[in-house]
Amino acid sequence: MAKQSRDYTYDHAMLMKDAGLVAADAAATVAAAARILDLGLARFDGVLVVTITAVEIASNDERYDIGIQLSNSASFASVIAQGPILAVGALETLIGADQDTAVGTYELPFCNEINGVLFRYARVYTNVTGTIATGINFSAFVATVSV
Repeated sequence: MAKQSRDYTYDHAMLMKDAGLVAADAAATVAAAARILDLGLARFDGVLVVTITAVEIASNDERYDIGIQLSNSASFASVIAQGPILAVGALETLIGADQDTAVGTYELPFCNEINGVLFRYARVYTNVTGTIATGINFSAFVATVSV
């Protein structure tokens, strides 16, 4: 079920994916260019705010894992660490779900520290599985949070 998100201050510099269709595994883009966010050299606590406007689940086997990937390579050429994942799609593919994913806004909290290692760069990556005809349409941005 879609959850009403808190109000976050939107900063266009923190846009991770502009609105558009995803029908295959891919790193997110903004204006058709790969989007990698420099989080700096200190711990960063944030929320990925994902707004889903369409999600295909016609075959009941579609799943879209929208995740934060982290790296210390500005190009993600090496050492990619998997951060939190937002799993959406048909209820048959989601652990413990009793309903399909609905359009709406979802929040995915994350930080750039994993097991004591800080990662400077972040990107959004979508892993797509199932019988995909149209895919998922979403946009995403990062908001900072106080801890």
